[in-house]
Amino acid sequence: MSLTPLRRDARVLRQIALLASLGEVTTIGFGETPEGAAHHLRVPDGLATLPQTPAGVARLALRAHRSAECSSPAARWVLRQRVPRDGLRAEGLEADGRGAGARPDGEPWVGEHWDLVVANDARVLDLAFRLAGDAPVWADLHEWAPEERTHIRSWRLLVAPFMVHLCARYLPRAPLVTTVSEGIVELYRERFGVDARLMTNAGPFRGIAVGPAPGNGGPAPRVEDSPVRCVHSGAAIHGRGLERMIAAFLRLPERFTLDLFLVPGGDGGAHLRELRSLAAGSPRIAFRDPVAPAELPDALAAYDLGVFWIPPTHTNARLTLPNKFFDYVQARLGLAIGPSEEMVRVLERYGLGVVSDSFEVEDLVASLRDVTAAQLDGWKRAADRAAEPLGFEAQAAPIRAALGQLLRPA
Repeated sequence: MSLTPLRRDARVLRQIALLASLGEVTTIGFGETPEGAAHHLRVPDGLATLPQTPAGVARLALRAHRSAECSSPAARWVLRQRVPRDGLRAEGLEADGRGAGARPDGEPWVGEHWDLVVANDARVLDLAFRLAGDAPVWADLHEWAPEERTHIRSWRLLVAPFMVHLCARYLPRAPLVTTVSEGIVELYRERFGVDARLMTNAGPFRGIAVGPAPGNGGPAPRVEDSPVRCVHSGAAIHGRGLERMIAAFLRLPERFTLDLFLVPGGDGGAHLRELRSLAAGSPRIAFRDPVAPAELPDALAAYDLGVFWIPPTHTNARLTLPNKFFDYVQARLGLAIGPSEEMVRVLERYGLGVVSDSFEVEDLVASLRDVTAAQLDGWKRAADRAAEPLGFEAQAAPIRAALGQLLRPA
């Protein structure tokens, strides 16, 4: 269960694929049925996933957190689908042409006797335990939930305490808790006494050949003659340092180019338009059409360096180890990052690229200005060596084993 557009959520899609190899999967979330799901309960688009009704906001303001549980419009809609086995409701159910609201065997979609319920992020922990009954719950946390959006004042004052409540009440009851980086694992242990396990945002291993670095096959070029093709992929969201990235490339020598594969953030594309305006007039900065997650490593493989300089403006930014880091590795690129401790930990372990001294524009420029073809070639070959151990199959192996133990009685 993930109250997100499932078909656009790379981490959730990987989890569905893992679960589908172990059993029959029913998904609950926004959008059409994701690949790997046998059944899907489609939540109507636009339903809020937090208690954003007047009554819900009042409960949050009064810290009446127990009464705020399962009170978001989306959660309430899901609970209404828990119907008796002798009666089904058609609203919102995808039935693959076999009759609205019915599975092929005629049973209801929600209200099953589940063998496992997966809660994708803290905001659905209450709903997951409500649906699970006696079944185990796997709580997968994409980030440090108490500070998910603390840059927004209303979220910090009203929602953050509710996230703390959900984590404190439900995480100790979950037999499996996973999160994305070692630093965040430690935070859940320190704050909530939970032995969370590491499940990174690694994508599947891809057998992509190492591309040639500039100058390969000919005389070694001078540093100033070596073209460097850089790329960034992700969402155009404020706070990710994309403005500084563009400013740095405007100041770098002309041999550096930057292509951006960006999807609009939740602001209707306003920040993406701002970024296009900042880069206007530069022939070395190009905005490319977004690419589906499964196709991204192949698209990235045409470049030399994957770039991500995200300033540590909050805990989740400081401890981020994002999808794109692993996409760059699978594409056999070198990496250019800032001093983000979780990314630095992995980059240095495998020798994958270069780290700037700070997140200031002058340090970003200095970290790349003198990069050589030999360095690029070395980083690409290091990515090739790291691609298998940093692939989803290897990274998720301990979680697969843990799931096997949870599902053994079933």
